[in-house]
Amino acid sequence: MRYGTKEVLRGVDFSVRRGEVVALLGPNGAGKSTTVEVLEGFRNRSAGRVEVLGTDPAHGGERWRARLGIVLQSWRDHQKWRVRELLVHVAALYRPYSTPEVPRPWDVDELLAAVGLTEQARQRVGSLSGGQRRRLDIAVGVVGRPELLFLDEPTTGFDPEARQEFHALVQALAEQHHTILLTTHDLQEAERLADRVLILIDGRIVAGGTVDELARQTGANAEVTWTGDGGRHRAQTPDPTAFVRRLLAEDGARVSDLNVRRGGLEEVYLAVVREAEAGRADEAARALEEAVR
Repeated sequence: MRYGTKEVLRGVDFSVRRGEVVALLGPNGAGKSTTVEVLEGFRNRSAGRVEVLGTDPAHGGERWRARLGIVLQSWRDHQKWRVRELLVHVAALYRPYSTPEVPRPWDVDELLAAVGLTEQARQRVGSLSGGQRRRLDIAVGVVGRPELLFLDEPTTGFDPEARQEFHALVQALAEQHHTILLTTHDLQEAERLADRVLILIDGRIVAGGTVDELARQTGANAEVTWTGDGGRHRAQTPDPTAFVRRLLAEDGARVSDLNVRRGGLEEVYLAVVREAEAGRADEAARALEEAVR
């Protein structure tokens, strides 16, 4: 994908299976929003092949769009509508695309309860708090029971309880075989929700897999904790299996409360970003050396 002469996506290559929750991570400016906009059909790619639900997004019609759900990072339309009235209106747009296999739309009152807005049903949208408005954004995005749901920073402004309720909703959708592509800066959220993580840096997918797979790829240490000799002990190791075997062989009779924790997504993500930054620095140094020559 190019904007003029600036190339912002370069050979981005990945697939998402039906019913999978995939988190697309990366620093600001990495190309996450552009990638998602291409997949949604809002932006035409400069080159390459894209297929979403069996269709090229650049040529997707209304029936194809009705199969998508989109929760933008923010929007400020419909301030004067009442919450329930807005959802009833949006829901009606999906009825022509309902099928026996995929009944659309979601029952509005059931959806209001699911996103925690039952008490605000008669309030005007403009009077909602930031967190309540975000819940409404999500309700608008899922009211059509989408087969594929795009979530862009979905829990921005949520308090811990609302975030937990939203995570439960996402997990319930995934259990019903909805496919979800999530962009977020909340690494704990990504680790909790995603079956698989993709890390996008400088317009390229530089790493992908489950958190455990990425931890092994990046060499992130595991943390081993245990009780022994009257105290609690902690150790970092790249090979927890070998470490535990050695520990039990040397002092197994006195070891209890043994726990192994593989490096989490935060450690993995930071390791990938640092490696990418080091690569950029090396590339810049080589370019400068070549220019001097």
